Amino acid sequence: MTTIAQAGITATASPEAFFARWADMATWPQWNTDTQWVRLDGPFTQGATGVLKPRGGPKVRFEVAVLVPGREFTDVSRLFGARLTFRHLVARDGAGATRVDVEVTLTGPLAPLWNLALGKGIKAGIQGDLERLASAAAEHGAAVEV
Repeated sequence: MTTIAQAGITATASPEAFFARWADMATWPQWNTDTQWVRLDGPFTQGATGVLKPRGGPKVRFEVAVLVPGREFTDVSRLFGARLTFRHLVARDGAGATRVDVEVTLTGPLAPLWNLALGKGIKAGIQGDLERLASAAAEHGAAVEV
């Protein structure tokens, strides 16, 4: 497994607010600059499948591999010879703020090639995307602390 990017943020929005934004996949392009559109084939549940169209790239099928409301959302895209995984972890800290951490990994025999093709762009955009997501999840534009 190759970790290609990691990002984290502490925000005022609740874990449920983050999950509401993730579940509303049609709005992902509002906070994820690399995404042109996303379509989920059914409800936002573990095992659900869909299609994502990255900007400048081909459509990619994905699966909601793990969904633990209020704690974890992991989606896996199947690439030729590799799997691209986005793992999102959410937790409340002792002060009532929400911590969100994202890790992006690649596995499979062609993971090194996909890392060359995608890794730099994902790494460059992940923190900004997470900050925009936190803003979208916050009520009334509550402050976000990075």
